[in-house]
Amino acid sequence: MSSLLNKNFLVRTLSGAGLLVIVLGAVLWSPFSMLVLMAVLMAGSLTEFFRIARLKGARPLVAYPVVIGLSALALAFAVQTGRCPASAFALLLPMIFALFVAELYRRHENPLGNVCWELGGLVYIALPFALLATIPLRGACSAGSSYVPGDMLAIIFIVWANDVGAYLAGSLFGRHRLFERISPKKSWEGFAGGVLCAVAVGWLYGLYAGPGDTAHGLLWSGAGLVVAVAGVLGDLVESMLKRSAGLKDSGNSIPGHGGFLDRFDALILAVPFVYAYFAIFAYICVLSGGPVGAVAG
Repeated sequence: MSSLLNKNFLVRTLSGAGLLVIVLGAVLWSPFSMLVLMAVLMAGSLTEFFRIARLKGARPLVAYPVVIGLSALALAFAVQTGRCPASAFALLLPMIFALFVAELYRRHENPLGNVCWELGGLVYIALPFALLATIPLRGACSAGSSYVPGDMLAIIFIVWANDVGAYLAGSLFGRHRLFERISPKKSWEGFAGGVLCAVAVGWLYGLYAGPGDTAHGLLWSGAGLVVAVAGVLGDLVESMLKRSAGLKDSGNSIPGHGGFLDRFDALILAVPFVYAYFAIFAYICVLSGGPVGAVAG
C-alpha cells in the first residue's frame, strides 16, 4: 500500500513539475507561445466540460463550441495588440447564434438543454482563458507593443500558493468542514491558510512590480484575497459538476492530477473576479485623476 502511495506521489510530483515548466516556458517565451498554451488549456477544459454534460444525458456539440472559444481567444489577442479593432468581436455573434440553428438538424429531445450546456461552457471556460490571455497585453496599443507576462504569472502563482497553503493548513489543523456536501476534505482552517499564502504572494509581487511602493503591495494583496476566495469557489463548482456526473476526475490528461479542469478549476473562476477587481481599481484611478499604470505590473 505504501509503495503504491509513494508511486502516486512521485507521478504527481513529476507531472506537476513538468506542467510548471511548460506553463513558465510558454508564458515567458513569447506572446504567441502564451496564446498557444491558452488555446490548449481552453480546448482541453471545454472538452472535459462537455464530457460531463454527456454523462448527464445532454448531447451538446463539442468541436464547434471549441472553435467559438478559440476564435474568441484569437480575437481578444488581436484586439488587445492592435491588430484589429474591437468591433471584430461582432464576428462571434453569428457563430454563437448558430448554436441554436444547429439544433434544428440534430433532432435531439432536449435542444434547449444542449444549447445551455454549450453557452455555459463558453462563459465558464472560454471567457476566463480569453481574459487571462489579455492580461500580459493590457498596456498594448499597437502590434509592436511590449509583452509583459509578470501579472499573468503572478495570478497563476497566487492560485497555486492558495492551493498549497490550503493543503498544508488543512492537513495540519483542519477540523471544521467548509462545504462537506460538495468537498468533504476542505476545511475552514485550510481556507484560512490558503488565503494567508495567497495574500502574502500578492504582497511580495506587488512590492516587486512596484519597488518600494506600499500602495502597490496593498493592491496586489487585495488581488490575492480575491483570487483565494474565487479560487476556492471555482474548486467547489468543479467538484459539484463532477459529483453530479458521478466522476472522481474530469479527465486523465495530467498524470496524478486528473484532467485540465481538475488542475485549473480555481484559476478559471479566479480570473474573471480578479480581472474585474483591477478594472474597477483602474476606473477609480481615472475618476480621481490618479495613475492607472499600477494595475499592470
